[in-house]
Amino acid sequence: MTDLDVSVIRRAVGAGPTSKLDEVEVFSQIDSTNSYLLQHAAPKPGRFRVAIADHQTAGRGRHDRSWQSSPGSGLCLSLSYTFTEPPNNLPNLTLSLGVGAVNALSGLGISGVSLKWPNDIVALHGKLGGMLTELRSGASVTVVAGIGMNVNLPEELDFGTENHWAHRAVDLKSIEADPPSREVLAGAIVEHLFATFVQFDELGFDRFVDEWRKHDWLQGRVITVDMPDRQITGVAAGIDADGALLVDTAEGQTSVRSGSITMASMTGHDR
Repeated sequence: MTDLDVSVIRRAVGAGPTSKLDEVEVFSQIDSTNSYLLQHAAPKPGRFRVAIADHQTAGRGRHDRSWQSSPGSGLCLSLSYTFTEPPNNLPNLTLSLGVGAVNALSGLGISGVSLKWPNDIVALHGKLGGMLTELRSGASVTVVAGIGMNVNLPEELDFGTENHWAHRAVDLKSIEADPPSREVLAGAIVEHLFATFVQFDELGFDRFVDEWRKHDWLQGRVITVDMPDRQITGVAAGIDADGALLVDTAEGQTSVRSGSITMASMTGHDR
């Protein structure tokens, strides 16, 4: 049985989004909240459903990398949303959802949170959380967005293989002495992610690009990027209007649309 109270989560989401919410399901343990929603019926256009778990046994990050967490130590949450019209620039939805996650935390009084291109949530130069968006096949465009966030970690934790750029995992307890309950946290994240989906549906990435740049943790840092065909090292120079990572190298500026950051200096434009 889970310690998470679904009624508290629903109240924390707020009346507006709740009117569009088909279902919230809470599990003590599940293989993956993303996988669960991908296997179930898609919401109707403009509506959404949510799955939340105390513990995932097969949580995933980008490129099928693992996301490890101890039971009760974090929040594993996925939201399934069906767009009213096929959106443009769908790959940038993950960046937009990152802005929604930061705004959710800010609304709870949690500051000092940044974003690392393309899908990591950063605090104190460590990985606070990560996101994964997956497209569901069908007549309509349905996206399942998953977010894993560390809340109160045990002292020793292996949180996956996608962490070479970070010197440690970070939890909310490290940056906020009295963090909100996981129910309140879940409600705020659901509310803001749903709002992000709706705004992306209407306005696309243009609505989020400037705000994402304000939270850019990589800006000014020396980074190494593994790309599909090569590896580059240079200084992160923000993102362009289409969400590509810009890297200043000895050969000039390069746009990265697909790749993984394998190393990032701890010096740069710190927040």
